[in-house]
Amino acid sequence: MPPIDPAANTLLWFKRDLRVADHAALCTASHSPGMLGLFVWEPAVHGEGGSESGDCSARHRRFIAQSLAALDADLRGLGGGLLQVHTDAVAALAAIHVLWPFGRLVSHQETGNTVTFERDRRVAAWCREHNVEWQEFAQDGVVRRLRSRNGWSKRWDARIRRPVHGVPERLPPMPALQDRLVIAVAPGGEPLHPAGLEQSGGSAAAHAALDAFLECNGETYRKGMSSPLQAADVCSRISPHLAHGTLSLTTVVDALGRRRDRLQGEPPSPARSRWLASLRSFEGRLYWHCHFMQKLESTPGIEHRNMVRAFDGMRESDFDRERFERWAAGQTGYPLVDACMRMLAATGWLNFRMRAMLVSFAAYPLWLHWREPGLHLARLFTDYEPGIHWSQMQMQSGTTGINALRIYNPVKQALEHDTEGSFVRRWCPELAALPREWLFEPWRMPADRQQHFGVAIGSTYPRPLVDLASATRAARERIAAFRRQDAVRAESAAVMERHGSRRSGIRQRGERPGSARQGKQVPASLQIGFDFGE
Repeated sequence: MPPIDPAANTLLWFKRDLRVADHAALCTASHSPGMLGLFVWEPAVHGEGGSESGDCSARHRRFIAQSLAALDADLRGLGGGLLQVHTDAVAALAAIHVLWPFGRLVSHQETGNTVTFERDRRVAAWCREHNVEWQEFAQDGVVRRLRSRNGWSKRWDARIRRPVHGVPERLPPMPALQDRLVIAVAPGGEPLHPAGLEQSGGSAAAHAALDAFLECNGETYRKGMSSPLQAADVCSRISPHLAHGTLSLTTVVDALGRRRDRLQGEPPSPARSRWLASLRSFEGRLYWHCHFMQKLESTPGIEHRNMVRAFDGMRESDFDRERFERWAAGQTGYPLVDACMRMLAATGWLNFRMRAMLVSFAAYPLWLHWREPGLHLARLFTDYEPGIHWSQMQMQSGTTGINALRIYNPVKQALEHDTEGSFVRRWCPELAALPREWLFEPWRMPADRQQHFGVAIGSTYPRPLVDLASATRAARERIAAFRRQDAVRAESAAVMERHGSRRSGIRQRGERPGSARQGKQVPASLQIGFDFGE
């Protein structure tokens, strides 16, 4: 048997790009005489033995496993295949290199958490040591080693509006390594959620969600995205697919543009106007998606530390474990807060306004530092995207220094966005019998009315964890005192210079003007964030 020529072999490392369509690394690897597709189940990244100590949970592993099964089938249909191993990434590369020497590693760039950032550094060092060329491709508008936000929006436009990469016609056959690698064992299957309410992974599901939004569901998107009842039907629901890479951002922008072109060719009508307004709002969120990810790419420490370090010590020593646990369990005594947390736990999804309210409630009335609530939510969100998530946790907690405080009143939000109480009744069934008069503030109900409706506040449903008015007032006063400090003002100006949007005509709602050019405020831009695909 002739020796293997390393220069002829390319290892394609799939990370959060689990697709074959619009995949620059796959297109490049497909031209090599030898190619191997690889996914590494990394204990430090994906958890081990059911561990949820980090930001990955069984929910994420289920979505990834479904997506990998679909990816493997797609690769095999092209003549290739996918090798899955369960170990450290460097250990996987080293073991494969012994049996199947390769001269090139190709992958997409990733804006992940601290664990993947350090992992990539180790991979780069291993490649240098073994004379392996590592070629990384951008797959979104996030720019590595960005020195200034000036001109960033133009770079985003250029990257995202490029032509979509086609799927290779044929791939080199997959080398037979599965039986020769001791580490070639994927983790055991995760049981599906018994309620069957979670979104499924895979590119077919991704494209189905995008098509449904652009052709059917998106007409009332702009109007209905704030409602916890309507949002699940009118939002795109593509955010988990973008987070795990079963769909590319360029593909979404391309499809959106083609749909808009068709609409603009139609005669004027109310439906056409609604569609065009909704698509404008949706496109704005695609921009803001990368805007927030760029913050973590440029300042990785914001996953763990306050963006403005002068806020250090404001909440940390006051962390109340009971408050956190009751918030996390949906047992705060505030029905809309509890309904939102319960829906999220059951489905992995919640519309943005309700997500922001959950964080606001934790940050202000409960006065919880954002890190532990952020980890809890990260494990629940199927669409967890580190760059968006940690930027938003800080923004909604008031530690960025450049955003106006957003303190959501859960009673007011319920009255505005769950007017008949259907959402609260569904997810807090112990309150289902209550009339709207008492539904959002059940603690105000007289004892005889509680008995009449079969509800006992403090027994069948908890009393409010805090008094909303006094707790919110105290939070405002404490954070205002910090914001008046010279150190906070100075750091806030530096944050604005580093992270503020320069895009003409669009400025994040509530973002204070700094050195960046001011454009008109666009309230709809508030609705991005955790799930920009609203």
